[in-house]
Amino acid sequence: MPGVDREAARRRRHKRIRRKIFGTQERPRLNVFRSLQHIYAQIIDDWAGHTLVSASTIDSEIRSQLDDLSKTEQARLVGEVVAERALDRGIEEVVFDRGGYKYHGRVKALAEAAREKGLQF
Repeated sequence: MPGVDREAARRRRHKRIRRKIFGTQERPRLNVFRSLQHIYAQIIDDWAGHTLVSASTIDSEIRSQLDDLSKTEQARLVGEVVAERALDRGIEEVVFDRGGYKYHGRVKALAEAAREKGLQF
């Protein structure tokens, strides 16, 4: 449709969400970014401005396991890996930041996999 910039609309939604969500050292923010081919997850301490843990479909550790998986299954795998890495660092509770995307499909799969592995949000 002419005049509709989907990425700009997503950025506006994300700004609106970020006004309410803030990651602290005790409860960092789990941020999700989704592109057409890949999905990225980061756990961020907004207070210090540092990424504590990250995982994505471009990680060499994960990339070898992606053959013949759908994008949703890839997102689930990224969610599991980011949760494992967070738990190894002693992070058990996070605030979920869906990045302006609907809680649906790949974003939902990533979030549910992280919850199943033990992250609380």
